[in-house]
Amino acid sequence: MPEASAAGPWRSAAERLAASAAARAALALLCGLVLFALLAPALSPWRPDGLDWQHLAASPGAAGGHWLGTDRLGRDLLVRSAAGLRLSLAVSVLASLVSLAIGVSYGAIAGFAGPRTDGAMMRFVDVLYAMPYLFIVIILTSLFPRGSLTVLFVALGAVGWLTTARLVRGQARALRHREFILAARTLGLAPAALLVRHAVPNLLGPVVAYASLAVPQMILFEGFLSFLGLGVQEPNASLGNLIAQGAQEMSSAPWMLIVPSGLLVLLILSLNLLGDALRDALDPREH
Repeated sequence: MPEASAAGPWRSAAERLAASAAARAALALLCGLVLFALLAPALSPWRPDGLDWQHLAASPGAAGGHWLGTDRLGRDLLVRSAAGLRLSLAVSVLASLVSLAIGVSYGAIAGFAGPRTDGAMMRFVDVLYAMPYLFIVIILTSLFPRGSLTVLFVALGAVGWLTTARLVRGQARALRHREFILAARTLGLAPAALLVRHAVPNLLGPVVAYASLAVPQMILFEGFLSFLGLGVQEPNASLGNLIAQGAQEMSSAPWMLIVPSGLLVLLILSLNLLGDALRDALDPREH
């Protein structure tokens, strides 16, 4: 049965991923960014919300220990960028996990359900797809306090699971007529057990590949919302609101924009390269 031999394809995919120079470089860059996000605030004498009135909008250098400069309030940009990177990563990864859990469950149920149930479930997905994303976010921010992480999770998850559901539904429809699924049904296995024990494990390849590309999308969504003032609020820092603040000071203090935007570019680049390599490694048609 496919489940019994699942270790073989996963091991082969891991070997192909390890042999990819692009994947190794992307993973090294991603690990470096994560270490920076975790260690920089702990190693610096400055706190993300600490004010240094002697060095307001100081340029990058060793003055006052502000190696990447400060903002208009004298807050250390290195520490705030690391804290913003950490928050953006945490929110995006958790939102991706939530959206994947919803999308996989919804898509698998729709794919294995009858035509009427499948049609009704996918029409609901189409309705959500048709709604403007910003409109959903504005509604959510009017229902919850602005800046709440709950709003971010709900806003990101509100649309993040739709593509996953469509992907999984298509894979499930192709899977439900396979011999081992028909054999399990013949043995009287309950539908829930059929999905958990046989369907979902055989859908993980495409889901993992898509998940690796969904995280950078979530990071961009979070940055976009925070840039518009609908996401993370002061005094907390995320890459989005740091870029928004830097854009206002671009002419007089360009480092306030360069540092967080540079981190965002490196983060998105590493995740996209790693996602592409993982997708190729999990696709047997590429080899």
